[in-house]
Amino acid sequence: MRQFSGVDKLIHSFDQALRSLVPGATSAQRENPAKSEDTQLMVSDARHVAGLMRVNHTGEVCAQALYHGQAMTAKLPNVRREMQQAAVEEQDHLAWCEDRLKELDSHTSLLNPVWYSLSFGMGALAGIAGDKYSLGFVAETERQVSLHLEDHIRQLPEHDERSRKILLQMNEDELHHRDTALNAGGVDLPAPVRIAMTGISKIMTKTSYYI
Repeated sequence: MRQFSGVDKLIHSFDQALRSLVPGATSAQRENPAKSEDTQLMVSDARHVAGLMRVNHTGEVCAQALYHGQAMTAKLPNVRREMQQAAVEEQDHLAWCEDRLKELDSHTSLLNPVWYSLSFGMGALAGIAGDKYSLGFVAETERQVSLHLEDHIRQLPEHDERSRKILLQMNEDELHHRDTALNAGGVDLPAPVRIAMTGISKIMTKTSYYI
């Protein structure tokens, strides 16, 4: 098996970042779950839904960065493969959210590069701390993402089945990733770490809704 140099890894990381941040650079492997739905929204509803979907898109950018950072520093090959596979599956979410934003004549968050950089660093640090903590970090991240998704589903206009179908499938996938991480040996993170993650998540959601 080929051994990649440090330069190779940096180039690969840069390519991953571009694919996560540049609109249209990522395509879904699975069919969009909202493909068969047809929804017409009032202007005020469309604006609110666009804000929610922008938050969810940024959350998926952060998830990509976390998995990329963890894969780079993971110690065990099987854990590294788990992180890489999870990142591939999350690409579907990234593409689905971007498609919905285009339909709503809106845009992705201008702050995504900032959140990607921060999340990549957090993921790399989690990997350095050890694989059981890295997997625990994934489980806690996915738990918090699921809570956000459930809240957004409740906020959707009743007749917006397109957005609802996307968020429901995303939530199902996030819970699966959480369970996979726990079954692979992930441990509960210390309370201060969980609180800090929640605080950062709140800042991200509030800013990404508007910017």
